[in-house]
Amino acid sequence: MSTVRASRKIERAGVNALRSLLEEHDHIVQEIDGGNDHGEDMIVNFTRAGKRTPYWIAIQVKSGKKYKRANGYAIPVEDHFEDWRQSRIPILGVVYDMKKRELFWVNLTEQLRSVDGSPGWVQVASASPLNSETVESFYTEVATYAGDERMRIRAETEEEALAEAVRARQGLDPLTAPNPLYEGLADLALRHEERLKAIRRNLIRSLPLQIVIVLMLWAWPYQVRFVEGSSGMSGVLWVSNLYVFMFMMALTIFFEFRAGRAPIETGKWLWMIAANFFWLPVMDPDGDRGWWGTFWIWAGVLVPSFGEKLLLITFIGFAMDRKKKQREAGI
Repeated sequence: MSTVRASRKIERAGVNALRSLLEEHDHIVQEIDGGNDHGEDMIVNFTRAGKRTPYWIAIQVKSGKKYKRANGYAIPVEDHFEDWRQSRIPILGVVYDMKKRELFWVNLTEQLRSVDGSPGWVQVASASPLNSETVESFYTEVATYAGDERMRIRAETEEEALAEAVRARQGLDPLTAPNPLYEGLADLALRHEERLKAIRRNLIRSLPLQIVIVLMLWAWPYQVRFVEGSSGMSGVLWVSNLYVFMFMMALTIFFEFRAGRAPIETGKWLWMIAANFFWLPVMDPDGDRGWWGTFWIWAGVLVPSFGEKLLLITFIGFAMDRKKKQREAGI
């Protein structure tokens, strides 16, 4: 048959004494199952005038002679330093002196937030007793500390509040708690962070190009219909010629951005041409066989023809000038 650990009676003595004291004063105590004990023995919800408050705490209880010190008591931190320090609800330490049958307490979270590294042990002063006479001041002090906005627990039911308190004692803030659906994607993104930053920069630079492509796709049927309704030309050829020129301008803008320059003049001309040739067929979708339609049909032929040549001459000229200056400078 299995045996019961001799230390269990000592451990339970402190938990039972603390639980009895808190429940005697109407506070709600939820003991943590031993299998889920990661540094705390119970979660407590303070009450006031018979009603629950938004103040929750978790408590680590220690009993026995090994926690007694010459100047009081001490609670071992072990591997709980970060958990207790980062918890969103106060983690308290309580030591039960079995000989005196008295409880003494300390705010572990508050103490550990005041140091940079684990101290190994946290001192529990003998001047901090927890009993029927001091439980009211204990509540006031701890509730004030727990009243910090980051530590406030809000829930409609006791079950929801307890679940949130459990998450909070693990340092999980609902505003920053991980979403399992995206954790794997976040790991992937972190592994390729620099590459993704470069892609993001290029996407921003290519925004004019993206907008032009979307507008082209949207306006295509209107453009073809306008041309065929205004002349005997092939609508597909006319629109394709115009679109090639606009695409060249947008592509030029993209590479200017990549070079670190703002192509203001090219951008102005691109948006002016887009504004005229994209909205015109929407206003007059069936075309116009008179001078109005003829004017825009010829404009759609001449603007790309001269525009492409001007674009090539201008930017090839700029490139030639830069190369000449580099050669002269011996770069």
